[in-house]
Amino acid sequence: MTVRYLGVDGGGSKTAFALIDDAGRVLARATAPTSYYFSTAAGAEPATRFDGVERVLAQGVNDICAQAGIATEDIDRAFFGLPGYGEASADIAALDAVPAKVLGHDRYRCDNDMVCGWAGSLAGEDGINVISGTGSMTYGERRGTGHRVGGWGELFGDEGSAYWVAAHGLNAFSRMSDGRMPRGPLYDLLRQRLGITSDLDAVSLVIDTWGGARGSIAALATTVCEAAAAGDAAADGILVDAAAELATLIDTTATLVGFTAAETVPVSYSGGMFSDSGFLQRFRVALDALPAAIDLRRPLLDPAIGAALYAAKQSGHPLSADAVQQLAAAATKSEKVTSP
Repeated sequence: MTVRYLGVDGGGSKTAFALIDDAGRVLARATAPTSYYFSTAAGAEPATRFDGVERVLAQGVNDICAQAGIATEDIDRAFFGLPGYGEASADIAALDAVPAKVLGHDRYRCDNDMVCGWAGSLAGEDGINVISGTGSMTYGERRGTGHRVGGWGELFGDEGSAYWVAAHGLNAFSRMSDGRMPRGPLYDLLRQRLGITSDLDAVSLVIDTWGGARGSIAALATTVCEAAAAGDAAADGILVDAAAELATLIDTTATLVGFTAAETVPVSYSGGMFSDSGFLQRFRVALDALPAAIDLRRPLLDPAIGAALYAAKQSGHPLSADAVQQLAAAATKSEKVTSP
């Protein structure tokens, strides 16, 4: 009898779904819009925000079931990693209730999407995963002790994230435009990316047209990476600082979960920033500067598959080593181990 596990990795830009079985086969994948409920307009009733999460989850789950030729009842266990989960304690019960409306049963658990990245990149082994996508944070576990660091949101946190990189890039653009900073490749590249002919139009575009949307702003990080590759000193400095911020998150997490000075800390990563080879190299340099010995590992599995693995673990029947190896082999062939 086939046992099916659903993993859902929410994010600031999209929500990824993966259905696997207990033999380590990927049965279906799907994507849907962001499930970040804080992105709903300020002042909206909580019920409206949760309705938006329900619509996104229903879209993805229905797509998964259609691909696999099953009903929601045939999903034996699910794990929903939701962005923002746990960051408003009054909302936890309402968020916990949403998947039941989609699945029609209660064989699931919800938590923050940080768990998906950790479970996927390290296949559930002790160590730390750092996320640098639209937002940033770390999650690590050692001998049953787990801890999160970072993830305070784009307004006063998320250091080293794509949003943080993009916001600093826009700041550098404004300084270059004014003459407060020498113009480098970043200036022209951002003008082209934004499609503006007057520099001040960047203000109305980002604030008015985009409505300050975090996903739209975060997407500009790729232009900062492009500028750094073209030799822009300001862009390079932004990426170096971003990598250092992520290294600080890792160092703090290692201490909090109890890694000792004599231990090597397994570290992996997830999120779109790491898809840029130049940024990944700067990240390696930042880790080398830490006092702890770091074993940086390429992500074994993507966060959605990680969520499915975690669902299996939560059911009391974690996948066998052979099944995990089969998933890893399939991931290597597809080279889809980093999510935006």
